[in-house]
Amino acid sequence: MELCGQDLATLNEDERAQLRNKNVGFIFQNFQLLPTLTALENVSVPLELQGDKNATQVSLDLLEKVGLGSRVHHYPSQLSGGEQQRVALARAFANKPAILFADEPTGNLDEETGEKVIQLLFELNAEHGTTLVIITHDLELANRTQHILKLKGGKIITNQPTTAL
Repeated sequence: MELCGQDLATLNEDERAQLRNKNVGFIFQNFQLLPTLTALENVSVPLELQGDKNATQVSLDLLEKVGLGSRVHHYPSQLSGGEQQRVALARAFANKPAILFADEPTGNLDEETGEKVIQLLFELNAEHGTTLVIITHDLELANRTQHILKLKGGKIITNQPTTAL
């Protein structure tokens, strides 16, 4: 199996972790923010792990882009669910990943907040040119993508392009 041209079977655990950090982003339903780090620090982590000297500025820019420029020094417990998910969005795009996996990105949000998060997700995706894989039960959200794979029991039951764009 390959990821970004690299044969995963030939890489050791550290090399696979480095490949993921450089090329893959994740957004989780339950945010997965580090509770002891501020919003800014949560977004900066993947960049700092790469040794990016501009980690703070890139993180500040992303937090501003997702509407949290005034909340950068707040901890996750001081942020609403929608704000936490926007921090998670900024963190996921911080390393400019080739592929981003979003697992039920609006599952813990009310409808209005969820729509704002999805708008931001698609905007950042278009801006960064990332391959976006959304795992969802929300058919309305799925229909906004370019392609839908439906799974049942771990097997693909339908594989269809959509009319989205």
